[in-house]
Amino acid sequence: VQLQASGGGLVQAGGSLRLSCAASGSWFSINDMGWYRQVPGEQRAMVATITSGGSTNVADSVKGRFTISRDNAKNTVYLEMNSLKPEDTAVYYCTAIMQKQPATVAFRYWGQGTQVTVSS
Repeated sequence: VQLQASGGGLVQAGGSLRLSCAASGSWFSINDMGWYRQVPGEQRAMVATITSGGSTNVADSVKGRFTISRDNAKNTVYLEMNSLKPEDTAVYYCTAIMQKQPATVAFRYWGQGTQVTVSS
């Protein structure tokens, strides 16, 4: 299983970016997908998650600015980031909880991370 993230970059404060993360490989089911972020010296923190049915959970720090969505047919999760602030600067990691086989334990998989830098 591979999670390939894209869409990071450098943007000015107030700008927008859209992150994408596509899953590839072999699995039985994908449960939750989502995005976490990490800055040096801090723990990785949840940004937003989405269930296979489309229910979302968004961190308070980005609520109203970031929107998570997914395309189950494309096995892809997106993060639309608007009104970006310098404090949003971080490496953003996509994640997915997957079952490789029926009736087996689901595991969390991580993508490689994509840098988002917001300049003031």
